[in-house]
Amino acid sequence: MIRLVVCAALGIEARAVRRGLGLEGAAVQVLRTGYGPRRAARAAAALPPFDALAVVGFGGALDARLRPGEVLVATEVRYGDLVIPCPSARRLAAELARAGLPARLGPLLTSDHLVHGAQRAREAAGGALAVDMETGPLAAAAGGRPLAAVRVIVDAPGAPLLSPGTPRRAAAARRTLRRLGPPLTRWSAAAGSSIPAVPPAAEPSSAVIPSAAGSCAATGPPAADPGAPEPARTGEARRTVRVPPPKEMRS
Repeated sequence: MIRLVVCAALGIEARAVRRGLGLEGAAVQVLRTGYGPRRAARAAAALPPFDALAVVGFGGALDARLRPGEVLVATEVRYGDLVIPCPSARRLAAELARAGLPARLGPLLTSDHLVHGAQRAREAAGGALAVDMETGPLAAAAGGRPLAAVRVIVDAPGAPLLSPGTPRRAAAARRTLRRLGPPLTRWSAAAGSSIPAVPPAAEPSSAVIPSAAGSCAATGPPAADPGAPEPARTGEARRTVRVPPPKEMRS
């Protein structure tokens, strides 16, 4: 049985995921890591044994075309000078679509502070679609095992975090988090069983995966080749983390 660990920063996020798992939760550990990158790093150092790792929760949109309530599945996680790939992102997006949750695919940035105002535009210009404060340290601990990062958007350029509409948007995002459990368990079973993942080059950075109930047009800028070197952003070069899987995961 695949050991899936799901990490969420806040209690409200972790409880929502647990409730959505139902009976499927017997094989899944849902952990509350705490808010911010320092707490996430401490949690990463104390993770229980796992075969697949998912980091989920609320997030902020950087790209103005990503709206509150939408779901982002990260194709890569950017954290400091690291770029941590998520090779099975398209597979997870397909599982979410089966559950009626269309998802955007693209880079996720982990910041050590809240991003708002003009900084949103600067980070969006670098290609990141959304931002959080916890995924980076946890993703770095995946060690080559299947990794998923999912963020439900609560704030966006036109809907700032410190605004009257935030409680309503957070409540809607919590309901979406409750629906993530079954798709995550199906994703982990497939990704952890050594079924070949979709090659990174086939994962467009701004694709929309249609839900089973209907179709969604792809939006956002043209997909970049994930295999090509990423240009330096704000004067900083990034290095891609490609860690070989542990021995027990190799065929």
